[in-house]
Amino acid sequence: MAQPFVLPDFYVPYPARLNPHVDAARAHTTAWARRMGMLEGSGIWEQHDLDSHDYALLCAYTHPDCDADALSLVTDWYVWVFFFDDHFLEVFKRTQDRRGGKAYLDRLPAFMPADPAAAVPEPENPVEAGLADLWARTVPAMSAAWRERFAVATENLLNESLWELSNIDEGRVANPLEYIEMRRKVGGAPWSAGLVEYAAGAEVPAAVADARPLRVLRDAFSDAVHLRNDLFSYQREVEDEGENSNGVLVLERFLGCSTQEAADAVNDLLTSRLQQFEHTALTEVPPLCAEHGLDARETAALLAYAKGLQDWQSGGHEWHMRSSRYMNEGAVKAEPGGGAFGMAAASVRLTPRAEAARRRGFSHVPYQRVGPSELPHFAMPFRVRHSPHLAGARERCVAWAGEMGMLRAQPGRPDSHVWTERMAAGYDLPLCAAGLHPDATPDELDTASHWLAWGTYADDLYPVVYGRPRDLAGARAQNDRLRLFMPLDGAAGSMPEPANALERGLADLWPRTAGPMNERDRAAFRRSVEVMVDSWLWELANHSLNRIPEPVDYIEMRRATFGSDMTMALCRIGSGNRVPPEIWSSGPVRSLENAAVDYATLLNDVFSYQKEIEFEGEVHNCVLVTQNFFDVDHPTALAITADLMNSRMRQFQHVAAHEFPVLYDDFGLDRETRAVLDGYVRQLENWMAGILTWHRECERYQEEVLLRHRAEGPGTAWAAPGPASGAPSGGTVPGGPTGPWTSAARAAALLAS
Repeated sequence: MAQPFVLPDFYVPYPARLNPHVDAARAHTTAWARRMGMLEGSGIWEQHDLDSHDYALLCAYTHPDCDADALSLVTDWYVWVFFFDDHFLEVFKRTQDRRGGKAYLDRLPAFMPADPAAAVPEPENPVEAGLADLWARTVPAMSAAWRERFAVATENLLNESLWELSNIDEGRVANPLEYIEMRRKVGGAPWSAGLVEYAAGAEVPAAVADARPLRVLRDAFSDAVHLRNDLFSYQREVEDEGENSNGVLVLERFLGCSTQEAADAVNDLLTSRLQQFEHTALTEVPPLCAEHGLDARETAALLAYAKGLQDWQSGGHEWHMRSSRYMNEGAVKAEPGGGAFGMAAASVRLTPRAEAARRRGFSHVPYQRVGPSELPHFAMPFRVRHSPHLAGARERCVAWAGEMGMLRAQPGRPDSHVWTERMAAGYDLPLCAAGLHPDATPDELDTASHWLAWGTYADDLYPVVYGRPRDLAGARAQNDRLRLFMPLDGAAGSMPEPANALERGLADLWPRTAGPMNERDRAAFRRSVEVMVDSWLWELANHSLNRIPEPVDYIEMRRATFGSDMTMALCRIGSGNRVPPEIWSSGPVRSLENAAVDYATLLNDVFSYQKEIEFEGEVHNCVLVTQNFFDVDHPTALAITADLMNSRMRQFQHVAAHEFPVLYDDFGLDRETRAVLDGYVRQLENWMAGILTWHRECERYQEEVLLRHRAEGPGTAWAAPGPASGAPSGGTVPGGPTGPWTSAARAAALLAS
């Protein structure tokens, strides 16, 4: 059968190496698979299937430095997971038996007890037998924290197979953002990352396991593994098995392009994720070690873990080039090294297309004239309702901002006069709050309005006070101070004296909001505020490098910078205790929330394009990110962004209409809990409708208002770009020129100023 596209030119930045114990692993895993019942008589595999797939070769490439025992154990894990994938396909996907598939999956967690000494059920099939054996052999060498993380990753890998089964049943192809999220769980690369810790003897310290740099390493690794697999498995999955879960197919449908063009775009995204991995490993992991005071052993473990993930990338690429499981005709001959065994990924190759993309990401010229933001069609099936208390909330919000000191310069910061009374009134944040909470009391509407004002003020303040002088240390110190104003007991008595408007506003809001909460809700709400506050440091770091964010990292961090967790946490208050925590963390609820958030953030980026690109010199805007990634003009990038935004709305409706009823049945929820969750769906509908109405009616994004602010602004925050204000002139950023090889010039300009 002819291949549906030509394999692209892969970015392979690390050499592949082969573990010398590969033959021992082959012999061991063949005997193990037969003992578990996976070969003759299973109805899934015969001996030739296992031999031709050669999972021992995969593991020998992906774990080149571990000893023979560890390699054999890791190989058994991969034999098990691939057998599970084929077994689930034959028994449940091909027959579209969702009920049977769920019952099958529900039994598997029992074979991964937190206590290694705990009894497990009697296995009823090869998948259960293999999991019971592997868990008992693996977990004694690892900590309880690792066991918990690895069990969750394994359950995600297994359970999200139901999502694939549902999509096949409906003939539905996911949108790109939905696909990336779900593929991480279905594809199992986070699970593979856990095995890297075992094989490399490099367990990630629990204190930093969920920190942003480690999450990004894990997610970038996972996405690259999956996207590479999608390219090699397209023919088998899409043409033979009828799968809808393949990145090439997803982009082919979303972009309306040819299969070859979609494959090239998937490869570009694969390259982008690998470069994000490199950027994070070099710029974020070392400061993380210092920030958390990791000792030499813990730091070495993190570095070994990062190296292990790098080895996996190149080793996985090498195996895909050779395994009979995938579409790879002629691939090895096209690689450096000719057809030499083990040489497909043996040299570092910097492809021109990959390096051009990397260079574009650091070469943006800010403050370019772009003109008024063009507005596409916004899919909005929900009608906005506004609180009847809006008029009073408007007056009180401006007065509150003045009382907190937001309408004047901050002590010791003459450049911090970012808001005036006229600006605060024109931004009309109570209008947004009144749409988000149409049934709020006057006090509740005031609280919501003040939170929006506080977050928006901070969003305007940080780039000016900390971004222009590249004062990341000052921003981090301010963030540490803000935590002091969110005590977990909810009281104000333990807070220090506020030193500026930002602290004063938080000191006022926290007792009003968190004081009445129970302990669990208060801790969750504090975490949601911290997520937003910490995301501002990520933005400042990109500004300091003049770096346009990588697309996937941008979308995921945009949810945090937008404050979506905080506003959604406010929506959950009062209902959270009536809904089990596992429901809030379930796939359908997270999918619904992320779809709503992405719709709102993309909407914001469309409205704010001129404000951010022309007036603020921003690099954090999805239209710009899309322009940079695809190397296209603004109208094309805007169209792609609008399509992505509207596809998220369609996904929101799909999840609410089709996945929530299944969730209710799967968990056996009672009528009251179902009503609470149905009400939460309505709240998110209000949330999106209210945000769209606010963007259309407030002054924040209107060109004539932006020009007025520039002309009569209160200080350097809105002064016209030019040398006198410290803002850029003639296409430069504060402190000097941008682009490759200009860092010394920027440093000299900063010293001179």
